[in-house]
Amino acid sequence: MERALELAAKAYGRTSPNPLVGAVVVRDGEVVGEGYHRRAGEPHAEVEALRDAGGEAKGATLYTNLEPCSHTGRTPPCVDTIVRAEIKRVVAAMEDPNPKVNGGGLDALRGAGIKAEAGLLKKKARKLNGPYIKFITQGLPCTTVKMAVSLDGKIATATGESRWVTGVEARRMVHHFRNYADAVMIGIGTVLADDPRLNVRVRFPDVRHPQKVIVDSKARMPTRGRTITEDPRTIVAVSPKASLSRITSLEDVGARVEVIQGSPVRVDMTRLMRRLAELDIVSVLVEGGGGVAGSLFEAGLVDEVVVFVAPVIIGGKDAPGPVGGRGIEHMIDAHRLVDVTHEQVGDDLMIRGRVRRGYTTNGDVTLSE
Repeated sequence: MERALELAAKAYGRTSPNPLVGAVVVRDGEVVGEGYHRRAGEPHAEVEALRDAGGEAKGATLYTNLEPCSHTGRTPPCVDTIVRAEIKRVVAAMEDPNPKVNGGGLDALRGAGIKAEAGLLKKKARKLNGPYIKFITQGLPCTTVKMAVSLDGKIATATGESRWVTGVEARRMVHHFRNYADAVMIGIGTVLADDPRLNVRVRFPDVRHPQKVIVDSKARMPTRGRTITEDPRTIVAVSPKASLSRITSLEDVGARVEVIQGSPVRVDMTRLMRRLAELDIVSVLVEGGGGVAGSLFEAGLVDEVVVFVAPVIIGGKDAPGPVGGRGIEHMIDAHRLVDVTHEQVGDDLMIRGRVRRGYTTNGDVTLSE
């Protein structure tokens, strides 16, 4: 199962809206076949592993980090392929939360006379497919907020200058994050200040540029800037009060304008995230600015935080911080991180952790699940 998880992770950031799945065929204590799902529309992990095993699959055990599918999507059901291969036993790390499967795959295998079980290394399997699980069960993408701050918590000077807070190595790391995200999101303030390209500018064997998402309530997005001209697929999220002429101008240069209902003057972030999920966007990397991050935190939509802390002092009471909005009134309501890690990246420090929701207090803070 460890090997199945390792194989599954090879396709990180490439399978959306499908999960990450690896499979290993074992016969008489030896691996005779293995494979993983490489991207949506291509063969599933079980099919790849069984092809690799060939005739050795008969009477063998198949290990997979996710329950085999029992429905027809872009590809046929994996259960049928497993039955035809005459596999004797299937061990899955976890059941598939997708209501089209959700135990049905294991039941179908048992109905065909194959021993089938789930639960081995379940915690690791759930962590690997955390974004997929949220996408399927909540209809929302997994959201990571990235910040680059000075030691005194500033993201720019009082004049708005922000290039560069962090060093070259940290900025290169951000391109790695983009390469694995389905979408990268910023607010219109960042567009007007920096006109960022938001693409991947580090060489990878299989580079993939994320979908750009601009939160722009009033449709102020420039139609000639780099942000949109270098990739006209850009999604621009606007409020119902946005100017129709501005919307038309953006659509004329190829942008996809999404009018997000809810608040009449602001983009409703929860509705926006649900819309992105409808577009099969499973993971979103949020790079700025403080207004967008604040709105996402206030709506309870942030799953993970990555902060690059640079060894510089900016100062100034008017210099902006990384999270805007109303903020919290009491420390017990602060957004706290768990599973925190830290890593030196050049001269900067990268701190990363998951946002844990739900707190109670009796003098001490107790984190609830």
